[in-house]
Amino acid sequence: MTQEHATPEAPQVTVRGTGRLEVDPELARISVTVSVRGTDRSATLAELTRRNARVLDLVKALGGAVEKLETGGFSISPELGKRGRGERVRAHAGRVRLTVELTDFTVLGDLVTRLGDLELTRVEGPWWALRPDSPVHAEARRLAVTEAVRQARAYAEALGTSLSALLELSDAGSPEAMGAGHPALHMRRVSYTAEETEGMPPLDLEPQRQTVTAEVVARFTMRPPAL
Repeated sequence: MTQEHATPEAPQVTVRGTGRLEVDPELARISVTVSVRGTDRSATLAELTRRNARVLDLVKALGGAVEKLETGGFSISPELGKRGRGERVRAHAGRVRLTVELTDFTVLGDLVTRLGDLELTRVEGPWWALRPDSPVHAEARRLAVTEAVRQARAYAEALGTSLSALLELSDAGSPEAMGAGHPALHMRRVSYTAEETEGMPPLDLEPQRQTVTAEVVARFTMRPPAL
């Protein structure tokens, strides 16, 4: 499409509009890594299966609060001894990594506390985010367009004229949620007795506000001003 050129009869103005919103997150994501180590391969695999099932049970017990539960990786590998001429397996190490997404943040602290107290279980997160199809993104674009029109009208009014037509509207960048990629908690296993764990209060985790921005570039024609 050939771009229209400005003329004295149809002067043009090009502006950039930005929409910015600060909203509560819609998702909280945590990463759970379950580890096990033993001298017998079959026993190690069986123990890894048991610990993984324990994690799954804790997560699935939350029902509709869980948006997504995925196994991101599984491994079981031998550890070789350093002494001797031949290769000798001295132990087997197993690991399962899971990703959990929650929509109900009221259960997050309790879940993280329970997972963090499981044997050889590493918990990382939460990472706060918005859903990809969140209406917040559309609202940010709407605000960006509104701001572009406001700026263009302000320029036209400064010249004593008004806008006549929109020639072009382009997205200067997809709406971006800032703050979603930084973990607010990095928790490792802490040792407690069974009695102490039973009465532990859940961690108090405050959701991280998300700043969503969108930018558009708009080009308008104006009615000829009387200069």
